[in-house]
Amino acid sequence: MTDPQDVHNSPDSQNPGDTPAKSGIELAREALAQARADAAKRGSVPGQGKRKGPRGPRGPQPGRGGDPKLFGAAIRELMASRGWEQRAAVGGVFGNWPGIVGPELAEHTRPEKFEDGELTVAADSTTWATQLRLLSSTLVKRLNEELGHNTVRRVKVVGPSSGPRRPGAWRVR
Repeated sequence: MTDPQDVHNSPDSQNPGDTPAKSGIELAREALAQARADAAKRGSVPGQGKRKGPRGPRGPQPGRGGDPKLFGAAIRELMASRGWEQRAAVGGVFGNWPGIVGPELAEHTRPEKFEDGELTVAADSTTWATQLRLLSSTLVKRLNEELGHNTVRRVKVVGPSSGPRRPGAWRVR
């Protein structure tokens, strides 16, 4: 039984006087040569796709960043170029408040805002507000270790608010 894929044993190649049958590799070479010739007529190179115009320079381009960078390094560079370093660091303090002041103090206090070197911290009771006021100089040092020298100059502590007072005379309940 003959294999229909076998070029050497095909019935057409057995005719005397015909040229010898070509092997598979020869047929592939001829097909490739024909494809290259067709592509040359069209003005393109096989496997490269169509080029619509001249391409720009291949090296690093100004403003494009050049070589790939690690994500963390790229973010730090972006923050430095935009002047966001201090804001991001302060945001880190707000996010890591328990890690900075400890879990017990963090349970009763929370940072509210940071403005012009002053961190405002709210306490849930007057007792914890007093405790935080006593620790404020230590807290300023600790925050400056985290954020950089002289970022926080003062900690303002606010206690719980009982709401706005009604105008007028004092009232006894």
